[in-house]
Amino acid sequence: MAPELKYLLFSVILCFAQVVVQAVLATGRIGLAPLAGNRENMGELPGIAGRAKRAHLNMIENLVLFAALVLIAVVAQKTSPLTALGAMVFFWARLVFAIVYLAGIPWLRTAVWGVSVVGMGMIAVSLLGSL
Repeated sequence: MAPELKYLLFSVILCFAQVVVQAVLATGRIGLAPLAGNRENMGELPGIAGRAKRAHLNMIENLVLFAALVLIAVVAQKTSPLTALGAMVFFWARLVFAIVYLAGIPWLRTAVWGVSVVGMGMIAVSLLGSL
């Protein structure tokens, strides 16, 4: 398996783990009954449960872009050491991002998000260079 695909798989697993963490924290915060309902007018989840939800939504937004870049690189057979490194940087930065977001450290969270964007940029630059 190409390293880029390996890190895409790890990123999908991380995204799923964030769903589980979010569900557990939300259940602990507001109970199972409101979560099992239609969730109309539920409002924002407070505290760590809300941060878990926002971290997960951010992961989904970024995972779409990352997956597209990885799949383009692999399908076009344009993988390189730079695309592999970019995929690795993205995954590890996203893992750290999730932890830092849950811990509630705003400036560090933003910096780590930037590192994950650099990882995607590495893949994009490599692809653009091979046009």
